[in-house]
Amino acid sequence: MDDSAAAFFDLDRTLISGSSVFAFGMAAWRQGMVTTSELISDGINAVLFRFGGSTDDKANAVRDRILEAIRGRPVSELEELGDEVIAQLLDAVRRESQALIDLHHEAGRETFIVSASPIEIVQAFSEAVGLTGGIGTVSEIVDGSYTGRLSEPFCYGKGKATAVAKLASERGYDLRLCYAYSDSISDLPMLELVGHPVAVNPDRALESIAFQRGWPIIEFSKTAKRVIGTTTAVVGAAGVATATYFLGLSHGSRPR
Repeated sequence: MDDSAAAFFDLDRTLISGSSVFAFGMAAWRQGMVTTSELISDGINAVLFRFGGSTDDKANAVRDRILEAIRGRPVSELEELGDEVIAQLLDAVRRESQALIDLHHEAGRETFIVSASPIEIVQAFSEAVGLTGGIGTVSEIVDGSYTGRLSEPFCYGKGKATAVAKLASERGYDLRLCYAYSDSISDLPMLELVGHPVAVNPDRALESIAFQRGWPIIEFSKTAKRVIGTTTAVVGAAGVATATYFLGLSHGSRPR
């Protein structure tokens, strides 16, 4: 039982294939919260994101879109949207990611989603998948309705690392023993925060850094799973057995 450590999973293109924001956009469009042209734009961005990853400008634009869509609306309305969004996200959960979550649970570690998506969606989805909890973007609420502003830092980039560090302090986790999984260079601050960073389906920038620093690189596909351990000295490929060992069913130290 390892209650001094936890595993933190990025959501889009890591825990699920594709974009959670587009699922939210579809549900919001059906409720008249976004226009058809905005939905089409979000769909194009979702396709680009799937094959090319995110950027700071895209993330900020999506943040502003969501804040504007929910401004003045009651919290209960977004919670109702959550049922539809979560159903779509459950269908997109990668089998390999679920296996990693299960391995961490077997090792006694708590597990969390860390996402820029709204905290209401992230928490409910975390519960549906069977994770310990979720960290997401927190919007300001006054008198039961959204103001269109944030009440905490945007949970993206350095904001993710800040939120993870805060949670670790509150729960007594040793970050040197914690794991973090992400596909994007934007999550580098979170990956650098823990002792066991793992690049999952990484974009080119993150793949390059993971290779240089000797971080494990995991690539998922629909038909096969490859786990690749890379270092500057050697490149090797291994199967699921190596992945299981790496995940620390015997608890290891910080691999630096």
